Amino acid sequence: MHPARSADDPPCRHTPERTPVHEPVRTPARTLGRALAAGPVLLDGGLSNQLEAQGCDLSDALWSARLLTDGPGQIEAAHTAYARAGAQVLTTAGYQATFEGFARRGIGRAEAAELFARSVRLARRAAGTVEREVWVAASVGPYGAMLADGSEYRGRYGLSVRELERFHRPRIEALAAAGPDALALETVPDTDEAEALLRAVEGYGLPVWLSYSVAGGRTRAGQRLETAFGLVSGRDDVVAVGVNCCDPADADRAVRVAAEVSGKPVVVYPNSGERWDAEGHGWVGAPTFDPGGARAWSDAGARLIGGCCRVGPDTIAELAGLLGTATADGHAKIPGEG
Repeated sequence: MHPARSADDPPCRHTPERTPVHEPVRTPARTLGRALAAGPVLLDGGLSNQLEAQGCDLSDALWSARLLTDGPGQIEAAHTAYARAGAQVLTTAGYQATFEGFARRGIGRAEAAELFARSVRLARRAAGTVEREVWVAASVGPYGAMLADGSEYRGRYGLSVRELERFHRPRIEALAAAGPDALALETVPDTDEAEALLRAVEGYGLPVWLSYSVAGGRTRAGQRLETAFGLVSGRDDVVAVGVNCCDPADADRAVRVAAEVSGKPVVVYPNSGERWDAEGHGWVGAPTFDPGGARAWSDAGARLIGGCCRVGPDTIAELAGLLGTATADGHAKIPGEG
């Protein structure tokens, strides 16, 4: 994690120009589930690395969610970069946004709910800058993201499934009210939290994907992948299950297991392969994310494919070409169309 910074510090070195918006803002004609049934759909990449590339300092407990208050234009610009690179799904800046985290900054529940809604609007406006279908997925990060101490990569917080459900439900309610096309239950470290999240999303009528963070062929908490992916059995609202925020090498087996166990489309968006050095406060090692490997993921059942930390717009553009989601002029195709 980055060291905490003062809430009075400017979050970014420059302010982006306002992105032109095509009015009215469009929503896709089809559900994400229908699109996945037609073929691969391209996710975006890491929001934080794109924001840093735009000059934003994210060394704060709220991480990218701080910019919902201090720099919403930066978030919209980052989403726009991915949309123009060919991403067909934009994931909102809500990963680290929680009522509890905002409360520590003196932000009340009504204002926090508005910030959740803003995260969806910013992605929707960015989606409107391209002439094709782009879905907006509201990010729902794990409980550990709110703690900002790395526990999202360990799980096992000492809370019951019921307690975790009570934590997640108010945020999910606020995000659902903002009208996203889907909910992204992402970077989930263990099956207890996955069960809690699946309970919390019931009744909202939104497509959901469930994505675990894994290491060494197990969840971060050490559970078998077969058990983890099996939780979505019989859940019609879950349109994809898989992994994110993991080493690309760990994604290979996880995709196969997710497809075999769940019988559903698989979602996969690993990190670049670089490793965060907490003592040196920087990324170390060489990237190992090979866009060419996405073909193997697709052959194994992956339908929702993209990148997580340190995977940027250039890589997403390359994926668009390799997966056949891009036309000759570089614009992403609508799944199912020639």
